[in-house]
Amino acid sequence: MSSLKLPRTIRLDPSDTFVFAQAAEPGEWAVTGSFLFWDADVPLLDGKARTAFRSGFLGVTSLGFSTLVVVSEATPVERDAAVEDLARHLCERLGAPSLDVARVAAAEEIEFAASLCQPAIGSVIALHRTFEDGEIREAFRTLHQRSPGMAGADKLHAHARAFSFVETDEEPEERADLIGMATAPSSKGEGR
Repeated sequence: MSSLKLPRTIRLDPSDTFVFAQAAEPGEWAVTGSFLFWDADVPLLDGKARTAFRSGFLGVTSLGFSTLVVVSEATPVERDAAVEDLARHLCERLGAPSLDVARVAAAEEIEFAASLCQPAIGSVIALHRTFEDGEIREAFRTLHQRSPGMAGADKLHAHARAFSFVETDEEPEERADLIGMATAPSSKGEGR
């Protein structure tokens, strides 16, 4: 008996809350959400809308975006609830002519999302969306955890990251002394 699998939003760090106008909550069932951009003038998208276009999966409960999804087991009841959540949004927020029509469209989106879940449960999937020749194109990749024998996978570097995010209630200071930076003495070649 094969299990039903669907993509579920996942948040490995708080970056989704910074890069999207609305981030999906972790654990929502997800679809690609490309239908949100069908009527958009994609080349003119900028900022958070452009980021959502390029890499956002759509959470069906919040209509927020998530950079990554994880392949997860789902029950038929959970799948049906995801279809209903998405259908309701298609009617109430996106103008579908009726709930019945919206259910058909939502079921197709959920079915396509399920088709992405061929990798093992727990696999993480990323999306890259482009606009080429007047069409939206989607590419997906599965992210794999490093195995113990791979470079950088030793215990010392297992949790190393190039950068990290720190949450704070303070507003960031957005000032830079460009003139001071341009006139500061260069340290290139000194002391080496």
